[in-house]
Amino acid sequence: MGFKCGIVGLPNVGKSTLFNALTQTAAAQAANYPFCTIEPNVGEVAVPDPRLEELCRIAGSKQIIPTRLTFVDIAGLVRGASKGEGLGNQFLANIRECDAVAHVVRCFEDGDVTHVEGGVDPLRDIETIETELMLSDLESLEKRVVALEKKAKGGDKDAKELLDLMNRCLVLLREGKPARMVEIRPEERVMLAGLGLLSSKPVLYVCNVEEAAAAEGNSNSEKVAARAAQEGAACVVVSAKIESEIAVLPPEEQKEYLEAVGLDEPGLNRVIRAGYNLLHLITYFTVGPKEARAWTIENGTRAPQAAAVIHTDFEKGFIRAETIAFKDYVAFKGEAGARENGKLRLEGKEYVVEDGDVLHFRFNT
Repeated sequence: MGFKCGIVGLPNVGKSTLFNALTQTAAAQAANYPFCTIEPNVGEVAVPDPRLEELCRIAGSKQIIPTRLTFVDIAGLVRGASKGEGLGNQFLANIRECDAVAHVVRCFEDGDVTHVEGGVDPLRDIETIETELMLSDLESLEKRVVALEKKAKGGDKDAKELLDLMNRCLVLLREGKPARMVEIRPEERVMLAGLGLLSSKPVLYVCNVEEAAAAEGNSNSEKVAARAAQEGAACVVVSAKIESEIAVLPPEEQKEYLEAVGLDEPGLNRVIRAGYNLLHLITYFTVGPKEARAWTIENGTRAPQAAAVIHTDFEKGFIRAETIAFKDYVAFKGEAGARENGKLRLEGKEYVVEDGDVLHFRFNT
């Protein structure tokens, strides 16, 4: 499992340019006018992980198969989207299907690129998008809560629990706060996700800056970073223009280009790491002569459920997981060396997989 991240923002903030850079395709039409992206574009991108290359080298694997992330380029939202302005209803539905939101915020000045609000103000732009998401959620919950109240009064225990959660969300939304700020118990996570609230999605702010500010950011991106820290969101600074130029270069030329603009890695890497942290995702590996492969799971996943990511039969017939920590696999030059030095462990059903584990599952067919 990777995650599906919806790229949102006002028109002309660089969403489609960033999407093209992320997926290294020209599938999304980047143009200087609102609504150039009418249908959401979906692209998958490999997660860069140098550990995978190291494992492949040690094991002599014939190929590397990285885990992949899905990005959805969603057309620009405008003020009034929650009431259907622009193409609001369609866009809001597309966001609902995503696991997280990458909110691209314009933090660059450019007289040649129009701004729908008349000028650059990243905090105002964030409020515009956030308000539309919250208004949509507020309308959705207020419609549903009436029927649920009747069930709860009739003694339905599940209805009572759901109603309590919905009312807590409504309190926040009426105060102008997103549903992701609601305090929940661990057992309520699935229930909250089931409500499909747009403002409950984890948020990654992507500050799109001018080329000269790609390394350190600027005064506009600093404002966004401060807001992100205040609300517990993630924040990354990128230059979509630089990313789009890097994307079309051969790998051997990318490093030289990055050094020339004062960067040590593409912005894509930072976006992915921030997204992983945001959704509490980790990576484990399977390694053999045919392939070295990365798999993404949620932090805290036990071994049988981690095995199910490969195939559901692995979970059903799970016996043990042969486990080697990444650092041990490297230090002892592979599985044989790790086994000889007592670093290969047999873990059972209760084992919680760690980031970087090299696993081989034993299971009954």
